[in-house]
Amino acid sequence: MEPNSSQSTPAPADAASARGPGGRPGAPGPVPGAHVDTFARDHLPPPELWPELILDDPAPHYPDRLNCGQELLDRTVEEYGPDRPALRSDDGSVWSYGELRETADRIARVLTEDLGVVPGNRVLLRGPTTPWLAACWLAVMKAGAVAVTVLAQARAAELATVCSLARIGHALCDARSVRDLAEADTEGLRITLFGGDGPDDLTRLAERRSGPFRAVDTAADEVALIAFTSGTTGRPKGCMHLHRDLLAIADTFSRRVLRPTPEDVFAGSPPLGFTFGLGGLLVFPLRVGASALLLEQAGPGRLLPALERHRVSVLFTAPTAYRAMLGELDGHDLSALRRCVSAGENLPAATWHAWHEATGLRIINGIGATELLHIFISAADDAIRPGLTGVPVPGWQARVVDEHGEELPDGEPGLLAVRGPVGCRYLADPRQTEYVRHGWNMTGDTFVREPDGYFRYVARADDMIISSGYNIAGPEVEDALLRHPEVAEAAVVGRADELRGEIVVAHVVLREGSELTADSLRAHMKAALAPHKCPRVFVFDRSLPRTATGKLQRFLLRDQPLQVYGPGPARSRPWPPHA
Repeated sequence: MEPNSSQSTPAPADAASARGPGGRPGAPGPVPGAHVDTFARDHLPPPELWPELILDDPAPHYPDRLNCGQELLDRTVEEYGPDRPALRSDDGSVWSYGELRETADRIARVLTEDLGVVPGNRVLLRGPTTPWLAACWLAVMKAGAVAVTVLAQARAAELATVCSLARIGHALCDARSVRDLAEADTEGLRITLFGGDGPDDLTRLAERRSGPFRAVDTAADEVALIAFTSGTTGRPKGCMHLHRDLLAIADTFSRRVLRPTPEDVFAGSPPLGFTFGLGGLLVFPLRVGASALLLEQAGPGRLLPALERHRVSVLFTAPTAYRAMLGELDGHDLSALRRCVSAGENLPAATWHAWHEATGLRIINGIGATELLHIFISAADDAIRPGLTGVPVPGWQARVVDEHGEELPDGEPGLLAVRGPVGCRYLADPRQTEYVRHGWNMTGDTFVREPDGYFRYVARADDMIISSGYNIAGPEVEDALLRHPEVAEAAVVGRADELRGEIVVAHVVLREGSELTADSLRAHMKAALAPHKCPRVFVFDRSLPRTATGKLQRFLLRDQPLQVYGPGPARSRPWPPHA
């Protein structure tokens, strides 16, 4: 296939049909796709394991052939013109839609003409949240490849696992974020840097390319991206999402609940490696011709001045950030801000009321999942009820069920089951049958449906720790602890924390004779995991609670009063604590 020749005969991809086996709408069917490298298609779950997809009204409709990069960029330029601001940086620089399209097209030409990327190849993207990273993502979409965007803080071992699972052959990486990627065991990975000064830097290569890039004519339900989530076992799960999925989240939650305008300026704290950030900072603004402020550092202390300086009108961040910003509001002009979206962890009613009292703004609460790409239960404006998550976004359905999938009466807590135009499709992972049951996506959350149809969050139904909006799998942290030669056993749990929602607490049993300190173990963890996954509290135990068959009883660790641990230095104690 010639590079950038979307008119060439495509390889068959069994991409889409109106209704697949087992009555699953949207399961693979006869429409041919453009992927030459069919790895993603070949590693989709069997059609009978897909959730039911809602592809009828009020869900949006899309043609069989669709490239989301073309829709988000080229068609937006056609509708709104090339001179509108698209991406902003904190230093005041602005990329217009025309400049963004030109840059993305140049990068797409480098991918296809210089690097040999063909439709279906997986391309890893890594770096801080910048216009260049966004342009790389759009270029990968237009080239018909599959984007795998990872956090800039991810460590070498984590990157090696992702590259292995997704069989990644190419990476576009910010020159400032290359160290861990270069150190990762990723045989055959070709790394192309951007933002550096070398002759083979992507910025230099792109300068040599010019002219429009015609987007590859992908099928609407060919895989566009793989988003990795740790899940509850620690082994990353690759969530495969289709070209139509990227538009579906914009045409459901954004269009029907958020309701942005072309004049809006979006900003927020989640990076593009999180689907919460990808939607809120790129897909949603581009879909309506708005602009986005992309911040490399978006902690609460930097976020507030940026909101004021750039007259941001739509904000995406976690409840942790809203709580942290409350004490810093004085002296900041937030008069341009009209929409505040919260997701990533439960939004307490007290935080909602405090923010509303201080700013007059009503936070739009929502629950989403990497498996479902973005928010599927929410409410806005007069429909908001503080302390409740909301109602299903138009185009989505939700219910509360028992462990057998039977719907429970209103007021009774149970498992949240969801379905809509986007569904869970794990990359070659047996856990597909855990997440998708009876045609529904089981999010792993415990909810109550109120008699008026509103959904109220109760708790996580698994061992996932949610801290400052990050999903952290306890078993993954335990695995890193156990890689220290002086650690014999480890158990990791989340404990309630007023500022962060939860903090990571590590219970450690050392090998006999060890004099390992908490500081030494903390240094080990910081070298092994991204910072947000590292425990904030270490407790050195003589033993861990287990059943007669040896199964670890994490709930006993979680149920102990927090003062037993204390956030101070590690201590040695037996189990149970009072022994």
